[in-house]
Amino acid sequence: MRRDRPTLTVGGKAGVFAPLEVSKRADAVVRRLSEGIRLGLLLPDEHLPSESDLAESFGVSPVTIREALTTLREQGLVVTRRGRGGGSFVRDVRGEASDLLRDRLREVSPSELRDLADHYVAISGTSALLAAYRAGEQEVALITAAVSDLECATHAAARRRAEFRFQVELAAAAQSPRLTRATISLQSEVGPLLWLATSSDADRAEVLRRHREILAAVAAGDGTRARSHAVAHVYAALARAIALQLTLLAEDEDEDAQAGTAAEERAW
Repeated sequence: MRRDRPTLTVGGKAGVFAPLEVSKRADAVVRRLSEGIRLGLLLPDEHLPSESDLAESFGVSPVTIREALTTLREQGLVVTRRGRGGGSFVRDVRGEASDLLRDRLREVSPSELRDLADHYVAISGTSALLAAYRAGEQEVALITAAVSDLECATHAAARRRAEFRFQVELAAAAQSPRLTRATISLQSEVGPLLWLATSSDADRAEVLRRHREILAAVAAGDGTRARSHAVAHVYAALARAIALQLTLLAEDEDEDAQAGTAAEERAW
C-alpha cells in the first residue's frame, strides 16, 4: 500500500528536505535522501515529492534532481513507477544485516568510538536542552510517536530505526536546522554502531526507559533534566558498544588461534 507524500516542513523530515548549502550538487541530494531512507525518516513505499518540488526544496535544478534519483535507483534505494499515481518511491532497505555493522564495529578503535560518542553527546544534549524550551505540541507528538515506534519494534533493525527517528525528531524539536542536519549526519556515521548492542531484554528496557525520561523532560519544559538524560543515554550506548566490540575482538582472536592450531596439525 502506498503512503501519502511526506510533508516537507514538519519534524525530522524538514531536515531531510532542507535547502542544500551547496547548490547544483547531485551527490549532496543523494547523500541527504539516502540518509533519510536508511535512518527510517522516509518509510518503505513512501511516495517522494515530485522532481519540481524536490528541486525547489533543495534549491537545485530539476536536472540535478533527476541525476540524483538515477543514482538512488542504481543504489537500490528508490524505485520509479510510471503511469497514473506514479513517481519515485522509497524501497524497503530494512534488511540491513547486523553482521555488516558488527564488521564496522570491529574496525573502529575504542578511542575513535569514544570520540564519536563525545561529538554525539554534544549534539544530542544540546538538542534535548533546546527542545525542552522550544518544542510545541506538534513536536512533542512526533517525539512521542518515535518512542511508540521503539515500544512496538520487534527486531533489531526496527529498534535502530526507532532510535534514529527519536534522535532526529528531538533535534527537529529544538527548531535548529543545523542541529537537525548534524544529527542526521551523525546518525548515519556512528548511530548504527552505538545502537547495535541492544540485543538483551534488559538493554531494550533500559533504552525505552531513557527515551521516556527524555520525552517527559522535554514535555515538562525542563531543559537541564532533558539534557542530562540525553547525555546519559548516549554514554550508556557507548558502554554497551565497547563491551560488544571487546567480545567480537575476543571471538576473532579465538578463531585465529583455532585456525592456527588446525594449520599446525595439518602440517604434521
